[in-house]
Amino acid sequence: MKYYNSNTIIYLDGKFEKAVDSSTDLYGQSLHYGYAAFEGIRAYKTHNGNRIFKAAAHFDRLERSCQLANIPFPWDKQELIKETYKLLTLNKLKDAYIRPLVFCHPNMKLNEPSGVSILICAWDWDAYSGNKLLKLTISDYERPNPKSTPMEAKLSGNYVNSILATTAANIKGYDEALLLDMHGFVAEASGANIFLEKDGKLYTPSLGNILPGITRATVKELCSVLDIECIEKKLTIEDLRQADSAFLCGTATEIAGIASIDDIVFRTLWRESIGYTIQRAYKNLVLEKVNYEVII
Repeated sequence: MKYYNSNTIIYLDGKFEKAVDSSTDLYGQSLHYGYAAFEGIRAYKTHNGNRIFKAAAHFDRLERSCQLANIPFPWDKQELIKETYKLLTLNKLKDAYIRPLVFCHPNMKLNEPSGVSILICAWDWDAYSGNKLLKLTISDYERPNPKSTPMEAKLSGNYVNSILATTAANIKGYDEALLLDMHGFVAEASGANIFLEKDGKLYTPSLGNILPGITRATVKELCSVLDIECIEKKLTIEDLRQADSAFLCGTATEIAGIASIDDIVFRTLWRESIGYTIQRAYKNLVLEKVNYEVII
């Protein structure tokens, strides 16, 4: 997939310029060491015009990721949101995926950055996982030890782990990988959080070894509005086997139902599951068809 063409505009350090005319230094810490922070954000075409979903929450997390990794963040977040809306207009994008990236300047040492830049780009992107029910496999790769890197930070280097897990899963014929933590508890998929349904309740892994996803938080908010009990706890492989259904959630993934995890086939039909209810509620929320946010 090509993410830009000769007319694509990006935002780089306070200026709008063509992507094809942009360049970066080949000695940057981000290129060599993955020392960067990023966000994935979606914009939707609604009856009230273009809307970036939870823009403030995403830029707050971008700043927090930088803080946790000792990367400077000298920008005004409200100004960045305003410029992101302008970026969408310049590229004539309605339903779009937005990628802000804070990257570091040239420095071959393993210490604090010598300087930072911010890039914001955007492109048309359909549902990351498609519209089918997903087949997952439990990965041989584990989520990184939280003592080795801050798990709540969305850092570029952390996603090498995700690429390895996804690639291995795809080679075996699966759509996605499900990773465990170092203690053998369910953590998350390579780029999405997981929820299980059991006896009319939802369960999701507790914080500590997972990325605290913004879509994950939105699902919990929707559960509160819809009077669905949602429980955070350590989940085991046996919990997967006992579950009635399951789904993934994330900004790119949105809400995606799971058909199976290895030999585990969920017995509840997707259209009869809580996940399907959440999927429809989430779509209504992002398209502003139902304003749940007034309630939550």
